[in-house]
Amino acid sequence: MAEPAKRKKVTFKTLNAKKKKGEPITQLAAYDYRTAVVSDRLGMDILCVSDTGGMILFGHQSTVSVSFDEVMMMAQAIDRGSQYGMRMVDMPYWSFHVSKEQAIENAGRFVHEANAEVMKCEGNRHHAANIEAIVNAGIPVQGHVGITPMRMPQLGGFVAQGKTAASAKAMVDDAKAFYDAGCFSILCEVTSSEVAEYLAEILPIPVISLGAGNRADGVHIISSDLFHLWEEHVPKHSRIYTDLIPIMEDVITRYMSDVVTRDYPGPAETVNMSAEHLEAFAKDMKWERKLEEIGQAKG
Repeated sequence: MAEPAKRKKVTFKTLNAKKKKGEPITQLAAYDYRTAVVSDRLGMDILCVSDTGGMILFGHQSTVSVSFDEVMMMAQAIDRGSQYGMRMVDMPYWSFHVSKEQAIENAGRFVHEANAEVMKCEGNRHHAANIEAIVNAGIPVQGHVGITPMRMPQLGGFVAQGKTAASAKAMVDDAKAFYDAGCFSILCEVTSSEVAEYLAEILPIPVISLGAGNRADGVHIISSDLFHLWEEHVPKHSRIYTDLIPIMEDVITRYMSDVVTRDYPGPAETVNMSAEHLEAFAKDMKWERKLEEIGQAKG
């Protein structure tokens, strides 16, 4: 059997060529080394270190409380596990909002300390100036519009955006502001499909859908949603490909049962001393019970 062709590093040229040819771009929110290794070797275009990982891995109830250091830890793991996919970091809450200087400093830290290649910044046109500062500093950014978890109270909760003509225009204005700021790509999260489709048509950069239909230039999904690892809520736009929770429950239940019945560890998982060394050890330690067992075994 012929060896599969070695992957080439994903670049902006790769993404723009896919957009031009109408080939969908795949983008995955990943937080851990193994997910990075597997998805990278399978051909994932963009590995996005999403702050959602703070909820899955560390138990935060929203992305707002996920810390910079926690995102940094996840970003470093993704770097270790990937070679070909573009490494993106979702800049966490309050890491680029205060000033242009803060935005550049924190984006630079992700590049310097986690070998990140691009950032993702969520918000609206009011965040464009700080995002532009990051881009002008030489760090590419994907702009994130629509549902932006950092602004949930303003949005009225997890409610789809761009369903009316007025709100759709607002999403388009946000995306255009990000494009004008120099973003290389736009992510539409839970906007109407029509908003993502229109932006993909009018913008020369890739537009990625996260719960915004399949008419954009690519699709983003959160890796834990593929496996139902966040039981508390399953978004309408997510598709569970395999529910790992029942599998985990079954495995953990069987493990505990095998421990209780002393079936695990069994002979296959156990290391034993040779008879000669065991007897010498038991004599040296004056281990009477074991010496008695040895004697009985000898007959």
